[in-house]
Parts: sequence; C-alpha cells; structure tokens
Amino acid sequence: MLRSVASGYHVLVRLQRTYATPAIPSALRQLEKDGARVLRAVQTRIETRNELLAKMSDNVTSQEEIAQARQIKELEPLYDAWISWTKARESLLETFPLLSDPDETMRALASDEYASLYDSLSRHLSATFPSLLVPPSPTRSLSALLELKAGVGGSEAALFLTDLLRVYVRYATSRGWQSSIVQSSEVTGGGLRDAIVEIKGEGAYDTLRWESGVHRVQRVPATEASGRVHTSTVTTIVLPLSDEVEPSGDDNLFKMEDVKIEVMRARGAGGQVVNKTESAVRLTHIPTGITVSMQDERSQHQNKRRAFQVLRARLMDIKITQDIAERRETRRSLVRSADRSEKIRTYNYAQDRVTDHRIGLSLMNLQSVMEGGGIQEFLEALRKNWEQEIMEEAIADAK
Repeated sequence: MLRSVASGYHVLVRLQRTYATPAIPSALRQLEKDGARVLRAVQTRIETRNELLAKMSDNVTSQEEIAQARQIKELEPLYDAWISWTKARESLLETFPLLSDPDETMRALASDEYASLYDSLSRHLSATFPSLLVPPSPTRSLSALLELKAGVGGSEAALFLTDLLRVYVRYATSRGWQSSIVQSSEVTGGGLRDAIVEIKGEGAYDTLRWESGVHRVQRVPATEASGRVHTSTVTTIVLPLSDEVEPSGDDNLFKMEDVKIEVMRARGAGGQVVNKTESAVRLTHIPTGITVSMQDERSQHQNKRRAFQVLRARLMDIKITQDIAERRETRRSLVRSADRSEKIRTYNYAQDRVTDHRIGLSLMNLQSVMEGGGIQEFLEALRKNWEQEIMEEAIADAK
C-alpha cells in the first residue's frame, strides 16, 4: 500500500516538474489551461485518496476504517485515470521533439503518435475526469414510488393525469422495470383524481426523480365546443422505495411508537361504506404529521403493508432532502426540482411542443413524449445537468 502511495506522490512531483519545463507544446499548454479547474479537482481527490491510504492499517476493523476503505475504493477509478493521464502526458512530451527529426519516416511516426496522445489527453479532460468526479449516487439501487395528483383544471386535469401515468408505465416497461398501481381514485366523467404507482427496478428512483414537480398541459378538451385552449396541471412526487415493506420496531426511518395506526371500513365514491369489514388502514407519523391512508387492497394486512411502504418512502424522501441540504449548506440545491410547487414542464398540444423549464429544453414532437420514448431525452438531459453541477462543486472545492 505504501509503495502505491509513494508511486502516486512521485507521479505528482514529476508532473509538477514537467509543468515548469519550457518545452511544453503550445497546444498542450492551452489544453491544460482550459482544463486547469478539472485538473485541480482531480489532484485534490488523488491527494485525499493517498492520505487515506497512508492511514489505513492491515486489519480494517473499526467503522471509521471501513468507511475510509470504501472511500478509497470509490476513488480507485479516478486514480487509474490520473495515472493514465500522466503517462500519456509524459509520452507526448517525449514525442514532441521527434516532430522535428531530420528523418521523414520518424517525423511521420512521431506525428501520428503525438496526435493519438493529444486526443487521449483531451478525452481525459472533457469526458473521463468529469464523469469520475461525480460520486456514486447513494440511491442508485432504489426503486421508485410515484404519486400523481390532479391540480387546477377539473376533469381535464384528471384526464391528463391518466395520460402521464400511462407515459411512466410505458417507460418503465421499456426499461425492464415492473410497475403496479398501488392506489387510484377515479372522477366522474373519466380520468383519475390521484394515483400511486410502484416502479420496481434498480435505478428507477435515480432516473425518475427529476419528474417531481408541477406538469402543465395546454390543450383543447374533448368537451370544449368553442375550441378554447384550457390550462391544467398535475403534480408528480417521486419517492425513493426500499425493498423493505413490512413494519419493524428497529426501522432507521421511524419508531413504531411514533406511528398511530387506525383501521376502518373502506369507503367508495360519496363516502359510502363499500365493505363490512375494517380493512382500510390509516397511518399517522406523529413527529412529522405525515398521514397515509390505504384501502385498495382486499385485506387489512395488505393495506397496512402498503401504507407502511408509502410512509417509509415519504420519510426516506425527507431524509435524502435534508442530507443534501446539510451537505451543501447554502449552495444551490440539487433537489430544487423536488419543489412540489415548481412548474417544471409544459405540454403544449397546439404547438406540438414539450418544454422543460429547468434546463430550457424543448422537443417539437409532443406525441413522441406521450406515446413513444421521447421522455428519455428529457431524463437524460436532466441527469447530465445534475452531473455537471456535481462536477462544478468538486472543482469549486479544489480552489
């Protein structure tokens, strides 16, 4: 291990000495000037890795050492890329004088080698390092629980909620994830007032979390005789879903004594009782005031299990949001899209346009979003935007 630390240290020393060498090609000098912030962030991470490695003992036993070992392991890909960068840079500097060699064959070989090495260094700065500066997401393995609620617009909002639900279910299927509607309530005339859908699959939460917020639709309702465009909204909340669904006394998100459990008879439209047994369940988490009601399943046990699943997802969402806020303090929040009142996207049927207001991206093919795979383009752009913000943080920390 110490040998590895020493090797990393000497690489840094050699690089620093090389920077002082006047024979640096102007193209390389400009490349490093443009990527100076990224290089500084990488150097800071490598120094952190080496310091942690120097502190490690042969027998990792304490929780602190286990956490340090995990951090070192996460930094290994960046360390490998850094070594690759420094070797390519050294090779390029060795090749540079050969571009002026008297032998024409040697000059040609050197030119090809120089171009290849320069391209490798450029890729490191533009793609490899930025991608590795983004730490692994702590929620990357979690499934998702989507809650959709109709907002302004009456029956048109309920119809649009049904359309959005179909978009998410279709997208989940295309990704190989399993989806099931946990709860829903219809309105007179068609459409859904609200719905909760479970999407099970690794990476579902990290992929769909950007969908949290207010979705606005502008279109002419089928019942509108004058052809006037109506504006309606649906609020989507994406929650992290863990595999654990049964309540337990040692849950790390809540204590059972903090949860008030009530059972009652399930009710239908208008409030009438629809069964003779007390199968409906309502949970109240006293410290936060969160209330979850569940009555769609046939038995009290199933409704209770589902209710605890939703409660756990909502509490986990709060915990993740608080952790990010504490870690970032006054910096711009990554979870700003989780602001439930923020208008995040507009679906304009008259203009055949869908616009995401957070990143200013518009697609002039509404049908591809609602009926095809167009939603993927928004999700991918939002993911890249998030990774860019994380990388900017890493660069800022290295100043």
